[in-house]
Amino acid sequence: MKRHRIAVYWFRRIIRLDDNQALLAATAAAEYVVPVFVPDPALLAHPNTAPARVDFLFEALADIDASLRERGSRLIVRSGQPVEELARLVRETGATALFFSRDYEPYARSRDAAVTESLRELGVTVETGSDLLTIEPDEIFTGAGKPYTVFTPYKKVWWERPIPEPQEAPARVPFPPSEIFSDPLPERTGSSGTTEPRPLVHGSEREARSRLEAFLRDKVVSYDTGREPPGSEGTSRLSAYLKMGVLSARRLLAAVRQVRKEALAARRLAGGPDTFLAELAWRDFYYQILWHFPSVAERSFRPAYEGIAWENREEYFDAWRDGRTGYPIIDAAQRQLKSEAWMHNRARMITASFLTKDLLCDWRLGEAYFMRMLIDGDLAANNGGWQWAASTGTDAQPFFRIFNPVAQGERFDADGVYVRRYVPELRRVPNRFLHRPWELSPSEQEAVGCVLGRDYPYPIVDHKTQREKALALYRRAADPAAGKGQ
Repeated sequence: MKRHRIAVYWFRRIIRLDDNQALLAATAAAEYVVPVFVPDPALLAHPNTAPARVDFLFEALADIDASLRERGSRLIVRSGQPVEELARLVRETGATALFFSRDYEPYARSRDAAVTESLRELGVTVETGSDLLTIEPDEIFTGAGKPYTVFTPYKKVWWERPIPEPQEAPARVPFPPSEIFSDPLPERTGSSGTTEPRPLVHGSEREARSRLEAFLRDKVVSYDTGREPPGSEGTSRLSAYLKMGVLSARRLLAAVRQVRKEALAARRLAGGPDTFLAELAWRDFYYQILWHFPSVAERSFRPAYEGIAWENREEYFDAWRDGRTGYPIIDAAQRQLKSEAWMHNRARMITASFLTKDLLCDWRLGEAYFMRMLIDGDLAANNGGWQWAASTGTDAQPFFRIFNPVAQGERFDADGVYVRRYVPELRRVPNRFLHRPWELSPSEQEAVGCVLGRDYPYPIVDHKTQREKALALYRRAADPAAGKGQ
């Protein structure tokens, strides 16, 4: 590799020093490294960018700056368009190389191509590293040389694929002796107000490692069963750290594989680690779908279902968004999202199914709302999850399998911990009526302090009726000719 006097390392989606291939390559290739972050207005000002996610990013950047200072460096911030600011920085510093970690979203690909072309015209070497996923989107193909569009065969190949050993953060990041101008570090957006979400996680590489250690110690062994009840804390809560690259997916994968290896060596079941590893495989799978089929960011993966005649009733969407549908598990999920900028995965599936197949609203409405709210909002996973629930995507839930919100609530929140936490007006309703409070008599409603229509809404739709309507919509979309005679 060519030796450079000064290189620039561009922080974007990977906000960490640990196991950062591109940063380590920069420190190996250059005498001095200039770490820079350019707040991208196209992303930060996008209407679907959650304030909680931006705050998490800014917290992570402050943490990175502190870690860099411990290593003889500091974070440079330049406000403006990335193409212009990076070109200006390399001219000011005399840098002859730019390093950054790859991103795979459609906008990021076009931005990175423009930056690469601009800097190469200036004679600057541009090098990229693989730091977001465990496997690159173009590393796994079918025997016919095509990308996988079904998860199970993809996972079989993914499961056996070796990954590079996670690398420790560089001990030093030598900073040039000359003075380099920097804008102030971005500040929080102010999303900690009383009406805004109060996330339970914060952007810090140290906190990410601490949460990883706690997950490995306390939860991963029972993850296969412990993750399902939304009222329990059986999930990893690592998704925001993976989204922003504060935690290395390679390090997480290697750590869980080690737990699995130890369990098998001791002749114990490894259902928990296996289930979690499958979740990491889903993450890579959805990224390779987005990479090879970028149109999914805006359109249904299955063309036939692009023509579904969604009703898109505004009053239904508003009730769903605000947690007042009259279905307790749905309302609890939406209120959790509003209060924490996060939602349990099982609840995401239930509420996504309800919006699309009970309320008959376009999956893109829910997808966009989740991105405006979630601290871990990730285009590939969010899009893949919504299209799965709406049966419009790759390897999706068949359209005729429609979650019953009452049955889902009774199965996964039988003791009502989740519903009572986020829908306190139902806290005195007995368990057997908790997920169907409309079956309480008027006197029983008065006795538990939850009168429907006053304290809590009646169901806005009848699930059985809406299910039949949804099936008809999907069948007409799949076979338009079949509906002409109806």
